[in-house]
Amino acid sequence: MTLSLIQTALELGLICSLTTLALFLSYSMLNICDLSTDGCFTLGAAVGAVMALAGHPILAIPAAMAAGICSGFLTALLQTKMGVNSLLAGIIVNTGLYSINIAVMGGSSLLNMNKTVTVFTLTKDLLAGTPLAGQYKLVVSLAAVALVILFLVLFLNTELGLAIRATGDNPDMVRSSSINPVFTTIVGLCISNAFTALSGCLLAQSQKSVNIDIGGGMVTIALASLLIGRTLISRGGIFPRALSMTAGSFVFRLVYTIALRLDMPAFMLKLVSSVIVILAISGPYLKSQLPMLRRRLAQEREEDDIC
Repeated sequence: MTLSLIQTALELGLICSLTTLALFLSYSMLNICDLSTDGCFTLGAAVGAVMALAGHPILAIPAAMAAGICSGFLTALLQTKMGVNSLLAGIIVNTGLYSINIAVMGGSSLLNMNKTVTVFTLTKDLLAGTPLAGQYKLVVSLAAVALVILFLVLFLNTELGLAIRATGDNPDMVRSSSINPVFTTIVGLCISNAFTALSGCLLAQSQKSVNIDIGGGMVTIALASLLIGRTLISRGGIFPRALSMTAGSFVFRLVYTIALRLDMPAFMLKLVSSVIVILAISGPYLKSQLPMLRRRLAQEREEDDIC
């Protein structure tokens, strides 16, 4: 029972950690809170499902990522070329993507892939007769996360990657260094949204179904996972920080899965997500306030003893 719970949380956590890594790039590196995450996640799921239903489960992955790049490009374009506030740009794109996602799904709000070949069923057949035969979902998820982390480690240490990181830290300095912050923002958001769409594509193929609300609340989940990961490792190179984002996603999904196993009503899960976000944000602050609180309590005890 416990092992099954942990495995479920690990599989979902790994898939959703791709969205967390996307926010790691946009939020932590570029200092942009991209609120188009929910719609982009659903876009990746819809494109991946449609491609899989058409008999191209492997091609579904680059197709979903390409759709995510388009979403990121539009969000960045609104911010950099049309003077739209970054938060508002994300909301606008997220709203528009709802209609686009319905159109991609052929006017339906639900796609069923029960009898469809996916990357997971292909991996299951490939691993048949091996010790990993029952862990095919874990294998695919681990491979995807490993490749994304490898890409981030290599890319963010290139000249362009360093320029993207500098853009988030100090855009004025970037401009004075003859680097175009518009270009770095566009590239960063395109890559970030590609990872988000990849996450949606893999979740859809894993669950063998897509509904129009599959990405609902993903920005909250990813942000909570990112903040949990940040409490684990807040400093260091790209590799340990990216690993901490993945660990944060697993921790979040583990709590979420435990809540489900405790027969918590479905309508309470959003509240669980909100509480986790609050704890992740306020935890480091409250921890820093503990020494001051202890000193204050000790001082009050001394005053009581004197009286």
